[in-house]
Amino acid sequence: MEQTALRPKPMPGQETGGGRKPGPARRPHAARRRGRRLTTLVFGLFVAAVLVLSGVGLGTVGATVIGMSRLAELQRQVGLHPGGPSAPAHPSPSPSSATPTPAPSTAPAVATLGLEVVDAEKSGALVVGVHVPGPGFTAGLVRGDVLLGFGRTRIDTADDLARAVADARSGREIVLTVRHRGGGYQQLTAVPGVVT
Repeated sequence: MEQTALRPKPMPGQETGGGRKPGPARRPHAARRRGRRLTTLVFGLFVAAVLVLSGVGLGTVGATVIGMSRLAELQRQVGLHPGGPSAPAHPSPSPSSATPTPAPSTAPAVATLGLEVVDAEKSGALVVGVHVPGPGFTAGLVRGDVLLGFGRTRIDTADDLARAVADARSGREIVLTVRHRGGGYQQLTAVPGVVT
């Protein structure tokens, strides 16, 4: 049969006579589509896992920031601020040098116990942190103790303790009256240190 403009050439697979049997059309690209679906699913699961883990990381960072702001608020409440007269800071020697070199300072030396305290529920100063090494640690104070007396000074608030320590002479023994977490009372001897 001769091809003319009126009679177009039949599409492949639709030839009459010598072609294949009519049946479902073969789709060679279907296998590739299944592979793409699997790849997309695996990639989606990977992205979801990354997003969940980054959310957990951001939550952890957020909790840390909130905790640090709460600590700063407690320090402000007590009157402790970095560089202030009653800040419990200790210079630490750098690991590369055997002896630390003191920085030149015009401020007088200030006594410290190396404690972080807040107001107790009833009266006294609740110890929330003990610097190691430090005079408070050496005296035997632990977290949870409540300081009730500093020498002859009665301690009702954390601010009272900060003032008493600031007025104390460094290097001189002071008797501390302490109520432990278990309820027992004890008198400890501490030697306030010097912050330069």
